Amino acid sequence: MTIHDLAEYEILDEHRVEDVQSDGLILRHKKSGARIAILSNNDDNKVFYIGFRTPPEDETGVPHIIEHTTLCGSKKFPVKDPFIELAKGSLNTFLNAMTYPDKTVYPVASCNDQDFKNLMDVYLDAVFNPNITKYEEIFKQEGWHYELTGKDDELKINGVVYNEMKGAYSSPDEVLSSQIYRSLFPDNTYSKDSGGNPEYIPKLTYEAYLDFYHKYYHPSNSYIYLYGDMDVVERLEWLDKEYLSLYDYKKVNSEINKQPAFDEIKNVEAQYSITMDDTQENKTYLSYNRVVGDTLDEMLYQAFDVLDYALLGAPGAPLKQALIDAGIGKDIVGGYDSSTMQPVFSIIAKNANSADKEKFLATIQDVLNRQVKDGVDKKALFAGISASEFRYREADFGQFPKGLLYGIQCLDSWLYDDMQPFMHVEALDTYRFLKEQVETDYFEQLIQKYLLNNKHASVVIIEPEKGLNAKNEAALEKKLAEYKAGLSEDEIRKLI
Repeated sequence: MTIHDLAEYEILDEHRVEDVQSDGLILRHKKSGARIAILSNNDDNKVFYIGFRTPPEDETGVPHIIEHTTLCGSKKFPVKDPFIELAKGSLNTFLNAMTYPDKTVYPVASCNDQDFKNLMDVYLDAVFNPNITKYEEIFKQEGWHYELTGKDDELKINGVVYNEMKGAYSSPDEVLSSQIYRSLFPDNTYSKDSGGNPEYIPKLTYEAYLDFYHKYYHPSNSYIYLYGDMDVVERLEWLDKEYLSLYDYKKVNSEINKQPAFDEIKNVEAQYSITMDDTQENKTYLSYNRVVGDTLDEMLYQAFDVLDYALLGAPGAPLKQALIDAGIGKDIVGGYDSSTMQPVFSIIAKNANSADKEKFLATIQDVLNRQVKDGVDKKALFAGISASEFRYREADFGQFPKGLLYGIQCLDSWLYDDMQPFMHVEALDTYRFLKEQVETDYFEQLIQKYLLNNKHASVVIIEPEKGLNAKNEAALEKKLAEYKAGLSEDEIRKLI
């Protein structure tokens, strides 16, 4: 039997993905509408994931909480924590789940055929038949809950995701990142932190959480990826019989709307907390941010990765060096993030002073104008292209299976175009094109267009505020004390 004999699937595309020595297939499951992408090859480190487009509508962290809770037992595997059991007993080479700004992905990998099949079964049952619909306690444990140990004790809020995000939001890097995305994408989903803002997580009800799950965790909204040396026909037959055939297609509105470009650059100032004993000097973060086209422009997608290296990453990189020489900030970071539909290029000065803002902007403008006028260092461009191409050809992703990294990269295009899972995986033509452009003014024109003339931009500054966390904690304690005061004795007993 071949793929073509499987009546349950429609073959949308079939071609050799020579760049990664694989046979590529794009399929659609006819009954459920599930999307499937396959890279079939002789790599015994097999990879599977199921992902869902999960655009948050608020900052309650519902995608993140669902990611945690779906792996807390399911219909076929009713143990309390199958994830921990698998981590202990499976032969997996990768096992995790990840929440992104617009998607949630559940990947596994194993070199052992039977183990790989078991992992697929556990993960698919986890996302389609989780215990979360039966036990509200799972939501409370992983998301948030009120905690009271005795009737005279203080009422508190606890929960795995709530505590994780409280920790994250105590970091200036997290505060800055969320402010950058809020500033650049005020009208679409990227302005909302999918991980959850601790201020808003306790506003999430169990009902709203289940509504989000039922809306998005359906095969019609799913992205299923298979990679490696396996009997693809057998896996597809099993997938249909055990899971996909149980669902009818439904229209799921999970599309990501593009943020229209701005007419003028946004300026944003915000605060992050430092202790009362800490000094405020040299603690400001300055950032210069630009939205760079969209991720379905395959040349631009890779070209800005190269510019990131040439301008910020290379030894003596001009932007980094000029800001350091000007005495702005103790560390210059930033770069290019292409994991969303509209990628972002940022230049960030850490541990600077707010008085340096105009000097920071003038230095960046001056360096970028000189790069356009005099040309970007050709050696740095070639080095950036070569390093990226070498990593790609050697498929050296450290401890991560290469099939996993290819699969995650597929979503950079597949999530926004059903027919393009392999756009950024088939990269050799792009590298060839970029090498040819080094001797032209291609990269200089990109700097002019996207980093100098582009008004879809923001300047975000976050400044230290002494005792901000303590102030927020005191406000929360007051609010919780007022809430507790309004509870009946019976309600207090139930909470305890």
